[in-house]
Amino acid sequence: MKFQKTLILVSLFIAIAVAVAACGSPDETSTPVPASSVAAPTASQATPTMGQGQQEKHGNEQHHGQGMGGPPEGMRERHSAPIPADYQGLADPVPADEESLARGEKIYAQQCATCHGDGGMGDGPAGQSLDPAPAPIAHTSQMLGDSYLFWRISEGGAQFNTAMIPYKSILSEQEIWDVINYIRALGSGQVQPRKNMGGEAMNPEAEAQMHADMLAAGVEQGVITQDEADLFADVHDKLDAYKTTHMDELRSFMGNPEEMQKSMLDALVKTGEITQEQADAFTDIHDRLVNAGIMQ
Repeated sequence: MKFQKTLILVSLFIAIAVAVAACGSPDETSTPVPASSVAAPTASQATPTMGQGQQEKHGNEQHHGQGMGGPPEGMRERHSAPIPADYQGLADPVPADEESLARGEKIYAQQCATCHGDGGMGDGPAGQSLDPAPAPIAHTSQMLGDSYLFWRISEGGAQFNTAMIPYKSILSEQEIWDVINYIRALGSGQVQPRKNMGGEAMNPEAEAQMHADMLAAGVEQGVITQDEADLFADVHDKLDAYKTTHMDELRSFMGNPEEMQKSMLDALVKTGEITQEQADAFTDIHDRLVNAGIMQ
């Protein structure tokens, strides 16, 4: 009897030891991700592409937002964020000549196209699963100043819960300016994208149709009236015309996108092309469309 009790206790001890050992051992069916695979790249490390960095970050962090611009508050946060002191007042010192565009094209193909697409419209293959989706930088770069663009590329999107990695330790200052020159050239139609990763080129007609569809959705959902949609479209066309004729001035603008839009509206009021009431109504309609998630 005493022998049987001892045998039972020994058996129980062995069973417990086996269970503890099993809990403490790694699962043979899964491979742990090494810390080095998600560490921030440094200048001494091999340069990853933008898609690689974004995929790693997206796979190891929780991202928030929906659609092209993320949640409305995320879009507004990005567009109204003040430019940090270290980046205020920066102006592009690199002429957008053939040499710069050639360098920028090479860097863009290696670092950016996989997420932002060959044409810079946010439709690259690696960006399809990212949330928020990559920005259509060929389009947005036309409405952003030098200092704002240089800041966002240098520091990445961690501040705004996007998967954009910081490039200040990967690209030199000249390389960042070369990329800025190139994506602006993509947006203006000065250059046509090469087919590397996939994605559409900037298409003004398609952009106009998307804008019309956005306003129609706003009317259908009761966010704005048809009269407000017509007013918004009219003022928007005037803003586009102003942007085209004052491109150099706008590129040296030192504020964020929200401040740039206000500056442009103020200029149109000053020249008498729109009234102050129309400018205020445009801003109000813009805010309602953003808050409703219709404008991305």
